[in-house]
Amino acid sequence: MPSDQELQDERGYVAGLYARLDAQRDRARDEYRSALRAEETPTDRDVKVRAAAAQVRRLEVADDGLCFGRLDSEAGERTYIGRIGILDEEDDFAPLLMDWRAPAARPFYTATGAHPENMRRRRQFHTRGRRVVAFTDELLGRPDEGEGTTTDTDAALLAAVNAPRGEGMRDIVATIQAEQDEIIRLDHPGVTVIEGGPGTGKTVVALHRVAYLLYTQRERIERHGVLVVGPNPAFLDHIGQVLPSLGESDVVFMTPGDLTPGRHVTAEDGPAAARAKGSLAILDVLAAAVADRQRLPAEPVPIELSDLTVRIDAPTAEWAREEARATGLPHNEARATFREIVVYVLTERAIGRIGQGWLSRDDTAAWEQMRTDLLDELAGHEGFAAALQELWPILTPEDVLATLYTSPERLRAAGADPSLLRADGTAWTVPDVPLLDELVDLLGRDPAAVQAEDRAAAADEVARAEYAEGVMQILTLDTEELDEDLGVRVDDLIRAEGIADRFVESDTRELAERAAADRDWTYRHVVVDEAQELSAMDWRVLMRRCPARAFTVVGDLAQRRSPAGATSWGAMLDRYVADRWVYRSLTVNYRTPAEIMAVAASLLAEFAPHVAPPESVRASGVAPWSRQVSAGELPAAVEEFVLAEEPLEGTSVVIGPPDLAGVVPGVVPPSETKGLEFDAVLVVEPERILAEGPQGAADLYVALTRATQRLGVLHRAPLPAVLAGLTAVAPAARVGS
Repeated sequence: MPSDQELQDERGYVAGLYARLDAQRDRARDEYRSALRAEETPTDRDVKVRAAAAQVRRLEVADDGLCFGRLDSEAGERTYIGRIGILDEEDDFAPLLMDWRAPAARPFYTATGAHPENMRRRRQFHTRGRRVVAFTDELLGRPDEGEGTTTDTDAALLAAVNAPRGEGMRDIVATIQAEQDEIIRLDHPGVTVIEGGPGTGKTVVALHRVAYLLYTQRERIERHGVLVVGPNPAFLDHIGQVLPSLGESDVVFMTPGDLTPGRHVTAEDGPAAARAKGSLAILDVLAAAVADRQRLPAEPVPIELSDLTVRIDAPTAEWAREEARATGLPHNEARATFREIVVYVLTERAIGRIGQGWLSRDDTAAWEQMRTDLLDELAGHEGFAAALQELWPILTPEDVLATLYTSPERLRAAGADPSLLRADGTAWTVPDVPLLDELVDLLGRDPAAVQAEDRAAAADEVARAEYAEGVMQILTLDTEELDEDLGVRVDDLIRAEGIADRFVESDTRELAERAAADRDWTYRHVVVDEAQELSAMDWRVLMRRCPARAFTVVGDLAQRRSPAGATSWGAMLDRYVADRWVYRSLTVNYRTPAEIMAVAASLLAEFAPHVAPPESVRASGVAPWSRQVSAGELPAAVEEFVLAEEPLEGTSVVIGPPDLAGVVPGVVPPSETKGLEFDAVLVVEPERILAEGPQGAADLYVALTRATQRLGVLHRAPLPAVLAGLTAVAPAARVGS
């Protein structure tokens, strides 16, 4: 046991670190306030404000577990390891606390008795608030004879994994294991695939890897931010505080249904439609659907002008269509070429008919004047505009897909799978999102909309100048009043243009908010969780969002439920990054007790015999149980479980077939619990989940592996053979209550 003096010494040292943290935080807040008042251009001021705000946020999160350990080297040097770095400003900035991401801190996670890495001791603090309540020492290498100290290599880890679950995922900065640390610090610029079974910590490892990359490559990454893609909103809520707790906030969290700004969809397609939409073959369908909207008139379209009627016939439209397609421009942008050819033909015909017998091309002035008059008339001609819209319409992604989905004829013309037909074309599903995103590039922007934006920008410039002139007229205000009302000094108001610059409306949103709202935003790094569910089309969207192809990919092929998802990592990634991806696996289960994992492993052996289950690091001592109930008894049995768990510390969930969610209160489908963890889990009617085939087996595997302490199963039909390891109990003798 540590001596009282040692404990007091460590308490004093950590208290000193907190005092310095408080002082740094006060200075950071002062710098933030000064940046807000800085008399600079809005752009320069915003840069400083954001930098100061980021520093305040990093210091704010350091209170919880500021210092969690110490390393003693063979040479007698002590290095304290913590959530952030703190330097001694009075002693040449000597490190008082080493950031866990610094290279010198790595032995805290990787040194072992067999490979001590020149370290003699690893000390782990146990804290409550800001106070060190105890510590545990681990001697590395060959300790000096007679040196007495407490050694328990797993104490901190087991305390963390046994602790009751809260509402969100916690960081593991104090208990990172060696196999996790190797992945977190991996120096690979391309795609890193992290695969691991349930409870192996692959998600939290990926998030700590982001924090590590931001620490080592902050200038390169921070300006563009990081995108984290997760399977559903509940999952994103669950992991949402990990990076902020590590001081990192320039991160955007999205589901695959959020990847096009302004649209949030969660609905899913049936297997056939999802498979068709996820395949790269849909690219030809989309191109054909757009081409199908570039029509030729069945009959000549009359355009009545003031002096005569001209007609757009099929040969004219076909020539215009060929020229427009030959430009290689997106559909909406190529429309200008289509219009140009049609206008040329119509004006040539009109001039030839109007000038027949008296006008020749030698009379260039008269010819050009007549052309100008015709161009002006066509520019405002409603009939001509309607004809253009019919033959080469301005299209939106939503219009193309909705029209395609509701028309059997258009589906056949585009070579699409019949399963895409649906009554409501705009009832968007998650697999529609990458198609809508693809169509943004196929269609391009509406030139008229671009011109409107340019006109609005010009009008805004004029308004700013007028506003500046108005400011000049208030110079009669006294200096103090002007400072208070406008945030500028009288001697700043030298030129109207300068005043206008000071009052430019700048974008003050945080990076994450700006990035999430901008479809063309590109990220420096992307994390993809539950990546086995993503289709080839999903990956096209993500590759557009990250041109550098820097990804951390997290998944478990054994848990794949999407018919369009990955069957192998190489099959999904080789087409995009070739040999620029590496594979790492996690094999230790830190979440699921051995008793529960044994049940899940039996199921895994049945539907994925080639996959080895992760090895649990602990046992809970509570046997998983099962009870057979009738349909009438089921709601009461679920309520019994919920009431039994209410007084206990931690979280619980009831998981069952999707159609039970609206019938039995509190039941959620397995898909909504992916990536989540709970102290207690009740699985309802596993036989019905399993009946869904390979997808059902993956769903049941997910459901069984969400629990960190207690697992129960309620079944109406006989229990599936793969769950024979459960202990059958009567209602009054339920285990684990």
